[in-house]
Amino acid sequence: MPTSFLSAYSLRRAVSAVCCGLLVGCGHALPKLPGFDAETWRADPYACRDLRRAAVPTLVQNKEQLYEARANDVTALLGQPDEEELRAGTEKVYYYYLEPGTQCEGRHARSGAACLSLRFGPLGTVTEVLTDPLTPKNK
Repeated sequence: MPTSFLSAYSLRRAVSAVCCGLLVGCGHALPKLPGFDAETWRADPYACRDLRRAAVPTLVQNKEQLYEARANDVTALLGQPDEEELRAGTEKVYYYYLEPGTQCEGRHARSGAACLSLRFGPLGTVTEVLTDPLTPKNK
């Protein structure tokens, strides 16, 4: 009897290891986005220095490459999200501000400023990319 228990236990562990491997293998690594200055983007948290605005057209032009990317690859490219929202189940949304707004005051309260939203599905990969229109910059 202990032998069959051990076999069942070993089988369950093997199946768990394979499933974990499959989940980790889902998605793809992000390639470099041509013309996108990730370093400048990451150096402007909450877009308070208004440096992200210049990168928006390039990011929008290459947004298809963000689909199916893993969360850790998105974070490596864009930095920690300015805001993160957990949804039902294992879904989450990363928000990156694109222009200065009230999020730049005090404790970075949620703002109505334009932002990039990346929705991650249950497998931890990007399923939706939305970009708010920027407000015209006063000269």
